[in-house]
Amino acid sequence: MNNNRVRVLSVAVAAVLVLCLVSGAAAKDAFPAKPIRIINYVAPGGLMDVTTRKFTDVASKYTKAVFVVENRSGAGGLVGMEYVLGQPADGYTIFAPTTSVVIQVVSTNSSVDKYVWGFEWASMLMKDPECIISNRKLPTSDWVDIARDAKAKGGKQIWVGPSTGGNDHLMAMKVWDRAGISAMWIPFESGPKAMAALMGGQGVAYVGNPADTMGRPDLKVCAVSSDKRLKQYPDAPTFRELGLTGLDDEIMWRGFAVKKGTPPEAVAWLQELVEKVANDPEWKSFFEEQAIEVVAYKTDEFTRFVKKDLEDAQRYFKQFGIIK
Repeated sequence: MNNNRVRVLSVAVAAVLVLCLVSGAAAKDAFPAKPIRIINYVAPGGLMDVTTRKFTDVASKYTKAVFVVENRSGAGGLVGMEYVLGQPADGYTIFAPTTSVVIQVVSTNSSVDKYVWGFEWASMLMKDPECIISNRKLPTSDWVDIARDAKAKGGKQIWVGPSTGGNDHLMAMKVWDRAGISAMWIPFESGPKAMAALMGGQGVAYVGNPADTMGRPDLKVCAVSSDKRLKQYPDAPTFRELGLTGLDDEIMWRGFAVKKGTPPEAVAWLQELVEKVANDPEWKSFFEEQAIEVVAYKTDEFTRFVKKDLEDAQRYFKQFGIIK
């Protein structure tokens, strides 16, 4: 083979290699090449529905990707989880969970391997502190009065909330355990209906998040899970101040999960976008004025929260007879 033919062949091989590298990079950079669906487990107007729609609005500043928000509610989140798990693991279907869906898997004795570890917990968006809410008009409006009344009633005191075996019910069990009291949990169809019952004097406490009191002047935060008082609710004492230890970081988280096996480049793209949104002033102010801490935790750190939720749910639901 003469030198000219060798030179031509070398150039041709080099060109093919360059094309392969370029096409490979282009394929990586091409995600997303079609609309991305975000699946909510709540009905329109629900907490996570509002969050995902706000996310897509703010995210439009940083990406030209098209997002479609869908609501597939039912069975405490299992309907939405089942749907996402039935889709291809390609990054184009994102599940939008909160702490509640993990707790629901445990309380319904559903498969943890399928409904929890069938997902990669890609991006945690925020931490919303749990709290005890009381009725200002009742004589049990302060935590000390609630605890005293609970002991006097010997387990017949009524607490209200949105469901049995959900995150708020779990938080109530933790508080009862730490405070050495017992009470009855009366579930309602929704959080607003449970709070209406509290305002009507049908119970003495509601477990939720500080922002639940907004627009409801009769309600107040009488104890909050935080290592220090919230600047948005300076009159609300922390559990630690009230002598209840081990309740400094009880939260309702919200985030995004994808089906296990989703390509790493798709997961990385989502995480990078979440980080940009987390630093956006509009996004931060929208949630921080509600005493919600905005974060951008990736898979490893997010998964640690999920594991803790599973352990806590399994422990307390067994202790209080929700599961065997």
